[in-house]
Amino acid sequence: MDEEPLSEWAERRDAKIGQLRAVPIVSGSGPKGSHVSPNAPRAIERWNGHTWEPYGFATSLAETKRILFPEAETPAASSPGLARQPLAPGRGRHRKP
Repeated sequence: MDEEPLSEWAERRDAKIGQLRAVPIVSGSGPKGSHVSPNAPRAIERWNGHTWEPYGFATSLAETKRILFPEAETPAASSPGLARQPLAPGRGRHRKP
């Protein structure tokens, strides 16, 4: 059996410290997918290396996404690689005549 060195495991574990996650605050049988209740408030939790600890609070899914993914707020038009490519002229195989 191949065992990884303890130092590699510790590096992998430490890389996750500071990671954030959102947990919906809903009544019922437990947390569900974010699409089920987009207007439900969410607790933001931070991984400290051993357990998830309270970090913040968001009132909706949109606010949660702004907290968890701040880099996604930049407009897509500013990135030339993400711009939508127009269709080329001509009859494509799946285009209607």
